[in-house]
Amino acid sequence: MRVLSLCFGLALMLALPAAGVAQDRYPSRPVRIVVGFGPGAAADLTARVIGQRLSQTMGQQFFVENKPGGGSTVAAEQVARGPKDGYTLFIGTVANVINAVIDRNLGFDFAKDFAPIVYTTSSPNILVVHPSTGVSSVKELIALAKAKPEQIFFGSSGVGTSPHLSGELFNMMAGTRMTHVPYSGSAQAVTDLIAGRMQVMFSPASTVLPYVESGQLKALASSETQRASAAPDLPTVAEAGLPGFDTSVWFGFVAPAGTSPEIIGQLARAIDDALRNDDVIKQLHTAGLDIKGGTPEQFGAYIASETAKWNSVVATAGLRK
Repeated sequence: MRVLSLCFGLALMLALPAAGVAQDRYPSRPVRIVVGFGPGAAADLTARVIGQRLSQTMGQQFFVENKPGGGSTVAAEQVARGPKDGYTLFIGTVANVINAVIDRNLGFDFAKDFAPIVYTTSSPNILVVHPSTGVSSVKELIALAKAKPEQIFFGSSGVGTSPHLSGELFNMMAGTRMTHVPYSGSAQAVTDLIAGRMQVMFSPASTVLPYVESGQLKALASSETQRASAAPDLPTVAEAGLPGFDTSVWFGFVAPAGTSPEIIGQLARAIDDALRNDDVIKQLHTAGLDIKGGTPEQFGAYIASETAKWNSVVATAGLRK
């Protein structure tokens, strides 16, 4: 009987480490991806397309939870203060960086309170003008704006948005003084641009390219350093006259700071691999999104560069709260 007890005890001891390994396996339960915008937004599409692929490759469901409000600030603060176990992820965007440099009293620090995972997608802003301006290039727009300081109006989807700050960066780099006209969203701004109530706008490609194709607006350039997949024949602003100009609406996976580096690494590899999947590529390109990818370190460096750039623009434009 004593021999049997010893054997049973030894078998139990040998089984315990195996059980511990099974419990520590990641992911061992569903993973929540929090998006700070509503369903159908580019951040939401990014999360859903990639999340579906991760569900297939990682053996657990990756599901999206939309928490719109405050330009993604409400959701970001909630996730930043949440568990650091890898089961709640967040889609970080340029809006989070801009919000952080405009308002230093948010209650959290996006750069410090989140760990970057992978820079996933971006949507360039397209620089469009009303045909009545008579300009056909970035250089001609700069000349017109310099000839008519504060008389050329550029619209945006709101103060502090990417289209607004793209216009402010253009002013800063070109030495122009175009006047900002904020709207409560892109739709009304584009409507007024088509009507000729203002002359210029930086707008997401998916919003304005149909009007460019119909001849109601004229596209001058796209805002990223690489040409947009949705408009490959359109030069970039940098190519067309302002070297170094680079703005976009970008998206990437992040997790609360303090999440295990092993989990961050595992997620980074899986997400980067998902971005190479043909079906994922097709779905994202159809939505007008350019595909990125890379490592957590590369995404962290990009967030740092974006923070420095927008900090300078916000200070110059006098937008800091």
